[in-house]
Amino acid sequence: MTPAPCAPRRPPLALAIAALAASLPLPALADSVTEWNAVAEQTALTAGPPPVQFRLLAITQVAVHDALNAIDPRFDPYLAPAPAAPGASADAAVAAATVGVLAELVPAQAANLILLYGNRLAELPPCPPAYPTCVQDGVDAGTAAAAAILAERTADGSATPHRLYAAPLVPGVYQRTPGSPAPQFGGWAELPPFVMRYAAQFRSDPVEMMDVGSREYAREFNEVRQAGSAAVRSAAPDSEPSRTARFWPGGGANWNTPARSIAAGRGLDRWQHARLFALLNVAMFDATISVFETKYTYNFWRPVTAIRAADTDGNPATAADATWTSYMPTPPYPDFTCGLPTISGAAMEVLRRYFRTDALPYTQTAAGVTRSFATLTEAGTDVVNARVYGGMHFRAGCVHGLRQGERVGRFVHQVSLRPSTGH
Repeated sequence: MTPAPCAPRRPPLALAIAALAASLPLPALADSVTEWNAVAEQTALTAGPPPVQFRLLAITQVAVHDALNAIDPRFDPYLAPAPAAPGASADAAVAAATVGVLAELVPAQAANLILLYGNRLAELPPCPPAYPTCVQDGVDAGTAAAAAILAERTADGSATPHRLYAAPLVPGVYQRTPGSPAPQFGGWAELPPFVMRYAAQFRSDPVEMMDVGSREYAREFNEVRQAGSAAVRSAAPDSEPSRTARFWPGGGANWNTPARSIAAGRGLDRWQHARLFALLNVAMFDATISVFETKYTYNFWRPVTAIRAADTDGNPATAADATWTSYMPTPPYPDFTCGLPTISGAAMEVLRRYFRTDALPYTQTAAGVTRSFATLTEAGTDVVNARVYGGMHFRAGCVHGLRQGERVGRFVHQVSLRPSTGH
């Protein structure tokens, strides 16, 4: 679809986006790419659960990247866009690419998005005499890039992400957890990755703690039983572990937000920002495929199931507690590896390699908790701890998930969207 300008008004999403922009430091919204990335992130929150959000953001940022490189091919495109008309407006292309994807995939927000789009086009400077149709030419480039990536992903299987799950009721095997829906995203590994060669390319190897009779298992069992207990954490809601547990699932892993903060003031232009956000979001999406492939390969049980059924595991160092509950809700899929650390690992590795350093400090507020990190490694340690403190994961799945995600991010950065010859 080609978005069209509408009459000015301020519907809910437009107000939310305006509030988001106002809450960010001005340098973080240095150009149209960073501004529309914030819009895409805000819109994604309404699109569905995190895997669906990551898919939406990957498609959006690929469209933006390809639209700009149709105007000036500074980096390899994801697809092969036709060259834009000379003088095409980069800002119009970014807007049209973003809204072309978002309005198609989140139709409930289409009217709000198109209104915002029309307002942004109206704010663009007049076209120079040499290129009188520069805005329309930019719109055409963005619309074409959005249409191309949407066509590429239309039948990718994301419309039917879940599969019937059946497993024997034996110790160590994942079962539906109390109060949760049926296991979800069992078919996500069947989706085609953006950059990974195949879903199992970075599958984590099994670990010793997955033997429920082992000493390692007992150690991790007893750690999460204490550290992730709802009773323990709720009794000390302002403690560092409790705040950590709430921060990450409460929005701390929306890596586009820290990426905008990290990129601010570094002198990057729109093409460089577009490449950064395309790499970042493609890596996070591919990490979701990698992690669900791993989860449903091993089908390892969650702490809440393990603790309530510890009298069946044959391990003398574990004890059952039939009423134990995790501090944070347990997601409806197997434990190993952990999704949040895997996706965060992919994002952090892209950022490390893009900026060639781990020392990328940032501060973020999520779920009413503000946290500051001096390095990405520090943030990675925190996200691992968060899942244990939240009670929904054993530590091993989080540690290995972080490493798994780093491998995904490294691969995405190495092989895709490289600088074009002559640039």
